[in-house]
Amino acid sequence: MNPNWRSFLESAEAVFDSGADEVAHFGDAAGELLAARERTVLVPLTHLGLIEATGEDAKSFLHGQLTSDINHLSADQVQHSAWCTAKGRMQASFLIWRAGDAYQLALASDLEAASLKRLQMFVLRAKVKLVALTDSQALIGVAGPQALAALADAGLPCPAAPMTGAANDTARVIALDAQRYIAVLPQETAPSVWQKLSAKAMPAGLPIWRWLDIQAGFPLVTAATKEEFVPQMADFEKLGGVSFHKGCYPGQEIVARTQYLGKVKRHLFRVKGEQVLVPGTDLHSPDNPDTASGMIVSGAPSPAGGYEALAVVQSNFADNLRLGSREGPKIEAVAVNP
Repeated sequence: MNPNWRSFLESAEAVFDSGADEVAHFGDAAGELLAARERTVLVPLTHLGLIEATGEDAKSFLHGQLTSDINHLSADQVQHSAWCTAKGRMQASFLIWRAGDAYQLALASDLEAASLKRLQMFVLRAKVKLVALTDSQALIGVAGPQALAALADAGLPCPAAPMTGAANDTARVIALDAQRYIAVLPQETAPSVWQKLSAKAMPAGLPIWRWLDIQAGFPLVTAATKEEFVPQMADFEKLGGVSFHKGCYPGQEIVARTQYLGKVKRHLFRVKGEQVLVPGTDLHSPDNPDTASGMIVSGAPSPAGGYEALAVVQSNFADNLRLGSREGPKIEAVAVNP
């Protein structure tokens, strides 16, 4: 994380998690959580890294590595995508968009370095350059009923529709849905833009954005869940993150076979419990003594009390889940895409 950006956030009363670059809150964790349901919030997205691919072979290289159809990614479109192992397991998930002739990929920050290094191994003779932008670019989340007005007042571009982007000379804004946006801008301009956005949006910590991701059914692969799921287990194809009509990519045969043979028994669920729901934690069922019946993907405190999470769960055991062991606390689960 850029030290100047961190210093600014601390001057704006951000409280960071101990030993981490993630903002826990801005002095009122409970109030921020309640505000997320009805008000407009402003969140520094330091849990995301940013990789850029440039060069005349950037499109074909990414198309041959990722699960989505990069060849048909239009100038203003945003896609979900994933990068799989040869066994079809997701080793990273992305939001990907074009920035002129370049392609930018937002992913979990704890996977950025390893993903960049491994992707570079496959470049070979392709004319493509991969670089990390995390130290030079800031990602800021804006969500709520006044999000568009806040963006406009701050002089930021406003995308026309969900899963599209818009850019001006200094920033790019990604629309996740009708009330949730990510602004991508140079670190040196981030403080002044933050101050303008805060006129209509309440600063809030990362748990708020994670809770919004849970409500939206957006699963982010992190170091805790790397290589745990084929894309369909996380309902990634339902987000448009998998093309079944493109050519080969790592794990493509397994992903396609899984789809066409209908062998997916695990799917994405929203789960609730009274204990902290930590990514990578197994879920068990007393009805399934032989193996775990699911895994937490991402979790956050709930405005209603307790905790909420996204989890990949074996559907036929979703009615009887426990956290951590078959004797663990009861967990409620509802399918994201029933």
